[in-house]
Order: sequence, then structure tokens, then C-alpha cells
Amino acid sequence: MKSLPNRSIPLGILAFGFFVVLQVLISCGQKPAQEIVQTGSKPERVSIAEIEEGIKAYIVREKEANGGYFLVNDEKRQLRLKLVRVHTEYLSNLGPSKHFACVDLADEKGDVYDVDFFMEGEPGAMQVTETSLHKLNGKPFYSWKQMVDKTWRRVPVETSTSDLLGVREGSDNFTFFYTAKIPKLTKPAKAWIPIAQSDDFQDIQLVSMKAPGKQQLLEEKQNGNFILFLELSPADSDKELEITYQVQRVEKAPYEAELPADHPYLEPNLLMPIGGRFEEIAKEAIKGKENDGHLVHARALYDYIIDNMRYMKFGKYGRGDSNYACDSKTGNCTEFHSFFISLARSIGIPARFAIGASIPSDRNEGGIDGYHCWAEFYAEGKWWPVDISEGNKYTALATYYFGRHPANRIELSRGRDLDIQPLPASGPINFLAYPLVEMDGEQIFPLTTFSFERKN
Repeated sequence: MKSLPNRSIPLGILAFGFFVVLQVLISCGQKPAQEIVQTGSKPERVSIAEIEEGIKAYIVREKEANGGYFLVNDEKRQLRLKLVRVHTEYLSNLGPSKHFACVDLADEKGDVYDVDFFMEGEPGAMQVTETSLHKLNGKPFYSWKQMVDKTWRRVPVETSTSDLLGVREGSDNFTFFYTAKIPKLTKPAKAWIPIAQSDDFQDIQLVSMKAPGKQQLLEEKQNGNFILFLELSPADSDKELEITYQVQRVEKAPYEAELPADHPYLEPNLLMPIGGRFEEIAKEAIKGKENDGHLVHARALYDYIIDNMRYMKFGKYGRGDSNYACDSKTGNCTEFHSFFISLARSIGIPARFAIGASIPSDRNEGGIDGYHCWAEFYAEGKWWPVDISEGNKYTALATYYFGRHPANRIELSRGRDLDIQPLPASGPINFLAYPLVEMDGEQIFPLTTFSFERKN
């Protein structure tokens, strides 16, 4: 009998200076080059920081010339936009004096546009040669495909294959790099970092770990997580945490399991309440299907969220707050799946949360656009994977993401309100993907980046 896929347990920690090795029991990244632009060798590469400085300077100049707004023309109107962020994980060199940048810009209504920029020139004198609207609130207008000659071409979403829309079926094999820079510390601090574990769907080999401070491996038993706990001092300021995993993962489909007698998957969490309006919404969503069982009910909730929510990184998103999702009908993956879990649990469907990273499917190395999360629900003796935010972005894959998680991802932790000792001053950990760092009881935020390299 099992309630979760088998998860391996680290046998121990060996510290060598700042290196820590955990022995495990069971065995926007680089975006495309401009169309028809070669990505061959370059005599001298402009640094990523210089490309970032160049695109930011260009946007500032354009805003100053246009009353504080960056202007972009689409087919119907002129958009007046404000800078949200530069995707540093997508900045890249395309060739001598040719560069690529991807930027999020928001309009007055809060809609967020992903804009691709192609630039030419040297640091301090870069000029934008092409601007292209790639996505609106996470939904792409086109995808990119790398050709045999290493150039890239736009492909309409309607004719894009699954791999161009983020899906690797079957299996995947890649190296995953987790890095974080400790912020400036003026007092002793503590940090909690998730440690990925093997299970029935991913085989995790910890290749190396470099961690500052005093280290301890903690076990969070409710969800089966392992967490690296660091005790830091001001001397650890600006030092880097570096973890490298070798990952073999298979596509996840519905899998048989039995619920434990004391399972928590029908109980509320701090930011995922149940009952009340969540029960009312769920019952309205399944109206006319009351007698059709949990599988049909879960699909009705899945469709309700896809039809009624917009993927928008705007406002107080990113906390996985079901009330915020219900009120705003917007958010990122955390809001989509928290809302689903609150609705599902409110009508008796066990559901749970997990978080990690989605690995780009259309290239073999580079940066990753932060964390990604997903959910599972229990029906007919099986756990059913769902990824509602991805189903919302890619309508063609909405059916795929009800019952499937692709192979190109890594799970770092699962569950909410993680109860671990020692506990952060803020209480149980909401969810854990990036390091949680506290100094003097206040949370501070290290610069965290994910990247990968796939084995062909």
C-alpha cells in the first residue's frame, strides 16, 4: 500500500569546506536567434549583464520620449506599456554584435505582454532592430523552432508540435543547476532549501553541492520532503549556494495508489481554505453532473478555472492564495492550482500540490524561467496529474494536461504549510522552491537562478 510514489532517502551528508554531498539511495533559457541568423562561433561574446543594460537603456529612452510609456503597435492598436522585468534567463548572443532579449511589459489594465527584442551593436551603443509581441498573459502568439542550420523560425501555435509548446513525452535526461546568492547579512541568518528526491517518476543523482554556513539535513515527514537547513553569519554575505542534479524523468500519467487513513488531502491549508464560497463555486461547476463521480467533477473544475482565470503576473500573485485567485481570477501557476485544490477539497475530492521547475523542451541548455507548480487529485483509485496554468496557456494541450505531466520537469518539494524543525519565524513554510532566508525574523530574498543542460 502506498499513498505517494516511493521517495529515496539521503544516506548522509559529507562536508568538504563549503561542499556538501548528499548520497541518494536510488540511483523565455536561451531564447531563439532571429530568423535566418546563424548562431555560430563569436569572436568575443558580449556579457549577459551588458545585454540587459542595453535593453533597459533602450526602454528608458523610449519611455522618456513617449510620456513615460513604451509604445508597441499590434495589429489593432498602439499599446502603452510599463516595464515589469527583463528575462535575464533569456538574454543571449546571436552572433557578432547581434543580441536577443525578452521583456515583460504591462499596460494600464494589468495585461502583461512578453516582447521579443533583437538588437545589434556593442555595449553602450545597442540599437533595437526588431520588436515582436510573443505572448499575452502567458499565452503565445507563436512558438520558435530551431532549424538544422541552427537558425530559428517562428511557427504558428496552431501548427506547433508538442515539443514546441513545452512538452517532452516519454522520458527526459538532463542536468539541473540550482544557484542562489546569499544577500548582504548584518546579523546571523537561517535558510531552508528544498532537496530534490527520487520517486517513481524521477531518478535524482546529486552531483555536487556547495553551501555556506553550518549545514543540517531536515526531514519534513508529512509530505516526505528533505530540506537543507543553513545557519549563516555576516561572513557568508554574497557567497553562493550551488546544487547540481543529474535527473532522469519519465512522463507522469494517472497511477494507482491507496489513500492513507489519515491523509490530509481534504483539509484546508492557510492559503487554501475550503467550504463557503469555494464549495458554492464547485457545486455550480458540476451542476447536472452530481452523480457522475470525482473524475468527471475534477474535469469540470479544471475547465471552470481555464474558462474563468487569466494567467497574469500582476498584483499580489505568486503566494498560492485561493482567496486572491477567486477574487481577481488572475495569477500564476500557484494561484491556478491553489484555487483548484480549494474547489476540489470542498466537494470531497482529495487534491495536493507540488512545485519544482519546468525544463524547456525546444532547446538543450540555458536558463529556466523560475519555478513551476502543479497539482494532483484522487479519483477511481488513482492519482491524476493536472497542470491547469499550462492548459490555460496552450489550448491545444488542455486535454493533455488533464491527467499528464510531461517528462521535462523536476519536482523539488511537495505540499503546503511545511512543518519543519527548526521552523521559520513566519511559521510553517507556504511552499518551498526558492531558498527561504530569514534574518532577525524577517524574510530576505537571495537572487536565485535555475538552468539546465540536456543530454542528447
